[in-house]
Amino acid sequence: MITIQLKEDFIKLGQALKASGMAQSGVDAKYAVLDGLVKVNGKTETQRGKKLVSGDVVEFEGETILIQS
Repeated sequence: MITIQLKEDFIKLGQALKASGMAQSGVDAKYAVLDGLVKVNGKTETQRGKKLVSGDVVEFEGETILIQS
Protein backbone atom coordinates (compact mmCIF):
# COMPACT_ATOMS: atom_id res chain seq x y z
CA MET A 1 0.00 0.00 0.00
CA ILE A 2 1.24 3.46 -0.94
CA THR A 3 0.40 6.36 1.37
CA ILE A 4 0.07 9.94 0.15
CA GLN A 5 0.24 12.68 2.77
CA LEU A 6 -2.01 15.61 1.94
CA LYS A 7 -0.34 19.01 1.93
CA GLU A 8 -3.70 20.75 1.44
CA ASP A 9 -7.34 19.75 2.02
CA PHE A 10 -7.46 17.42 -1.00
CA ILE A 11 -5.57 15.99 -3.97
CA LYS A 12 -7.12 15.27 -7.36
CA LEU A 13 -7.28 11.66 -8.50
CA GLY A 14 -5.04 12.18 -11.53
CA GLN A 15 -2.43 13.90 -9.36
CA ALA A 16 -2.55 11.08 -6.81
CA LEU A 17 -1.96 8.44 -9.50
CA LYS A 18 1.01 10.39 -10.81
CA ALA A 19 2.43 11.19 -7.35
CA SER A 20 2.27 7.53 -6.34
CA GLY A 21 4.13 6.43 -9.47
CA MET A 22 1.18 4.33 -10.66
CA ALA A 23 0.88 6.57 -13.73
CA GLN A 24 3.96 7.77 -15.58
CA SER A 25 2.31 10.99 -16.72
CA GLY A 26 -0.88 13.00 -16.44
CA VAL A 27 -1.97 11.59 -19.80
CA ASP A 28 -1.55 8.01 -18.55
CA ALA A 29 -3.58 8.87 -15.45
CA LYS A 30 -6.27 10.48 -17.58
CA TYR A 31 -6.77 7.42 -19.77
CA ALA A 32 -6.63 4.98 -16.86
CA VAL A 33 -9.46 6.90 -15.18
CA LEU A 34 -11.50 7.44 -18.36
CA ASP A 35 -11.19 3.73 -19.23
CA GLY A 36 -12.76 2.81 -15.86
CA LEU A 37 -9.64 1.11 -14.50
CA VAL A 38 -9.47 3.09 -11.24
CA LYS A 39 -11.59 2.59 -8.14
CA VAL A 40 -12.06 5.08 -5.30
CA ASN A 41 -13.44 3.64 -2.07
CA GLY A 42 -14.47 0.48 -3.95
CA LYS A 43 -16.39 2.23 -6.76
CA THR A 44 -15.20 2.79 -10.32
CA GLU A 45 -14.33 6.46 -10.79
CA THR A 46 -14.31 8.15 -14.20
CA GLN A 47 -13.55 11.73 -13.12
CA ARG A 48 -9.80 12.33 -12.98
CA GLY A 49 -10.48 15.63 -11.22
CA LYS A 50 -12.24 13.83 -8.36
CA LYS A 51 -11.10 15.41 -5.10
CA LEU A 52 -9.61 12.88 -2.70
CA VAL A 53 -9.58 13.62 1.01
CA SER A 54 -8.06 11.94 4.05
CA GLY A 55 -9.28 8.35 4.40
CA ASP A 56 -9.97 7.78 0.69
CA VAL A 57 -8.57 4.60 -0.84
CA VAL A 58 -7.63 4.33 -4.53
CA GLU A 59 -7.14 1.02 -6.34
CA PHE A 60 -5.40 0.62 -9.70
CA GLU A 61 -3.66 -2.37 -11.30
CA GLY A 62 -3.61 -4.37 -8.06
CA GLU A 63 -2.04 -1.52 -6.07
CA THR A 64 -3.65 0.58 -3.36
CA ILE A 65 -3.15 4.22 -2.42
CA LEU A 66 -4.26 5.54 0.99
CA ILE A 67 -4.82 9.27 1.30
CA GLN A 68 -3.89 10.70 4.72
CA SER A 69 -3.83 14.17 6.23
